Amino acid sequence: MRISVTTIGDLLLTAADRYPDSDAIVFPEARLSYGQLVERSLKWARALRAAGVQPGEHVGLLMPTSFDFVEVMFGIALAGAVIVPVNARYKPSELAYVVENGDLVTLVTTDRVAEHVNFVERLNQALPSLAAAKDPLALSLPEAPRLRNVVLMGRDTPAGFVPQRRFEDLAGSIPEDEIHQVRLGVRVRDVGLMLYTSGTTANPKGCLLSHEAIVRNSIALGRHRYQLRHEDRFWSPLPMFHIAAILPMIAIFDVGGAYVTMGYFDAGVALHMLDRENATATYPCFVTIMSDLIYHKDFDKVDLSRIRLMNSNFAVQPKGIADAMQKAMPNAIQVGTFGMTETAGTVTTSRLDDPLEQRINRLGKPLPGLGVRIVDPDTGEDAGPGQRGEVLVKGYSTLEGYYKDPKKTAEAIDADGWYHTGDIGSLDEHGTLMFHGRFKDMLKVGGENVAAAEIEACLQKHPGVKLAQVVGIPDPRYVEVPAAFVERKPGVEVGEKELIELCRRDLAGFKVPRHVRFVNEWPMSTSKIQKFRLRDQLIAELKLG
Repeated sequence: MRISVTTIGDLLLTAADRYPDSDAIVFPEARLSYGQLVERSLKWARALRAAGVQPGEHVGLLMPTSFDFVEVMFGIALAGAVIVPVNARYKPSELAYVVENGDLVTLVTTDRVAEHVNFVERLNQALPSLAAAKDPLALSLPEAPRLRNVVLMGRDTPAGFVPQRRFEDLAGSIPEDEIHQVRLGVRVRDVGLMLYTSGTTANPKGCLLSHEAIVRNSIALGRHRYQLRHEDRFWSPLPMFHIAAILPMIAIFDVGGAYVTMGYFDAGVALHMLDRENATATYPCFVTIMSDLIYHKDFDKVDLSRIRLMNSNFAVQPKGIADAMQKAMPNAIQVGTFGMTETAGTVTTSRLDDPLEQRINRLGKPLPGLGVRIVDPDTGEDAGPGQRGEVLVKGYSTLEGYYKDPKKTAEAIDADGWYHTGDIGSLDEHGTLMFHGRFKDMLKVGGENVAAAEIEACLQKHPGVKLAQVVGIPDPRYVEVPAAFVERKPGVEVGEKELIELCRRDLAGFKVPRHVRFVNEWPMSTSKIQKFRLRDQLIAELKLG
């Protein structure tokens, strides 16, 4: 294969030059061509430039998957700024941290209420000084010193926010040629995207990814490993603040195909969309999505036979789901994938011509240009075929570092450039990877990274809690969900319901413990609480084993 490297903005312009009238983005209710998407994205780039956004500055996106999200995202890239998608499920305290820690200069949000989330209300709670701001275009908030404006898509005009129309009108003062001059100055190794990912610390970390990491990884995945073509229509319902949505979108844009998606996942709408839009490739990957599809009443009523490729990860899915999906899509080549935010998405994935047994039982080989090692976490020695150890990754797609956190960066990337994933894996004699779990104290709830420490910190805010420990337990829908063990302070009464309500108030829903158990003593090693014993205890109690 030939190496193809460009910037995020230039990739879109190239697709629009070749296929101006072809579908770029398709939602259930509407669609945008490449020509329309470029026109709108350039207008956003001009407005951002007029508002004072400089190359390399950070611009946040807080909204559900939508045309607006895609237009603004590429507008940020064309303006030479760094795209910072913010998890739409974050609660006010989490938003406040990301806005301040991420040094956002502009934040674009929406007046839409999506999945019961009112973003205006949530931002007013996160930024208490916002509503009293005298000039929404030139904010000066003590809680977010670098934030200059919050742009509100839609028709509402609450105090402190810049209305969409007013912001878009700024574009008239900047000629398009000025944007192209800025765009041409962006280097492929410049940071193009910063995604916040939960770590083993209480606060999420800003993961810095270069244009090369995003674009080259997308091309390697789509054009070369998946053999995507202009005629393909790639369906993915994943939220656009996830690398798992950005990667397939860039991959299909590279060949001028259509990215078929939805504002939020609804299994019935999704099934009929897959049929109506003649989807040829899909990127569901998570068991929560696939189980909702196969157990929906319309599953047997739609024609999914045109799907030729599905990123299904059957190697880590329940067998019943794998069997049902294969039966419904007899023409689909099922592939497995391993990746994460810190590696710009995919590290390993199956080849289309790999044997079936390998594609459904393993997670493929590394993309060209990426190296994978399995090492003993204690000795650093390479593990042999079939032996388990920590997965290490090296290559063009690994993160540049964690924003403003050199200590965590040094802990994650060693002196030889290997990124230590904290995941347990093995390589077979053919060099294909299998994932076996996590070394890090992390949970994976329906595809979302959740730090146990963040939930523990929330629980320990309660005046009656002496110590809290959080573990992950199996769940048929979300694969893993949080459960908490709590030691009360002497003489204080606090119940399970009260603690769950505390977490529900301060944390995103997927982080809220499903169970709380109270203990008087902890299972200990020499100096540490043995969380695995807590987990095993609850699994036995709930008969989940």
